[in-house]
Amino acid sequence: MIKIERIDRSEAFRYLGYKGNYVPDDKINELADICEKELLAVIQPKLVYRVFDIVENNGDCVRLSGCGFSLDGRDISEHLASCVKAVLMACTLSAGTDRVIRKAEVTDMTKAFIMDAMASAVTEQVCNAAEEEIFANVTGFFRTWRFSPGYGDFPIDVQRDFLEILNAPKQIGLCANESSLLTPRKSVTAVIGLSESEIPRKKRGCGSCRMKDTCAFRRRGDRCEF
Repeated sequence: MIKIERIDRSEAFRYLGYKGNYVPDDKINELADICEKELLAVIQPKLVYRVFDIVENNGDCVRLSGCGFSLDGRDISEHLASCVKAVLMACTLSAGTDRVIRKAEVTDMTKAFIMDAMASAVTEQVCNAAEEEIFANVTGFFRTWRFSPGYGDFPIDVQRDFLEILNAPKQIGLCANESSLLTPRKSVTAVIGLSESEIPRKKRGCGSCRMKDTCAFRRRGDRCEF
């Protein structure tokens, strides 16, 4: 069971654009205190995952055992190049998070903006905790970092099939709409590769991200650390 007791405020403020000598003032910190309290009262982190054998990786597509689902794209194929298994995972903060953000949007947009950033920060914390939970049970392998639909040329429109493979709608209440956006919004799907040998470090960065042309981080000279 994933439990989060504090939200990584430095990460949330980074999402808000604070860096260097540009620091939040007392009013922003007070609002962050309120947002953290309200979010921690409603988030219900949930995780579902499955481990599949990789039966084929031809450089453009990765086929998994026991299902008709494949991972298409050169980037995901390269990501899993040395792997014998793949973990498909999905985690969510649950619907209460969306509701509390929408409520803030009606009354105070500054608060809503801060709350959204803090929810994004805690989503990352939940993903990290989810990995710890998964790999307390799945041992004996080297592993890659998380690679999500929408990274590089791994198509975002696999989300519905991805979730169905995990039975995520029933297991954790996580779905995807017709535009392949996850609902609840503060949720993540990802693939982690498992290898029997040490995995060479691969380049990560803006060049392989589908958001590179519209990314707010890049516009202000920052990075999301993908």
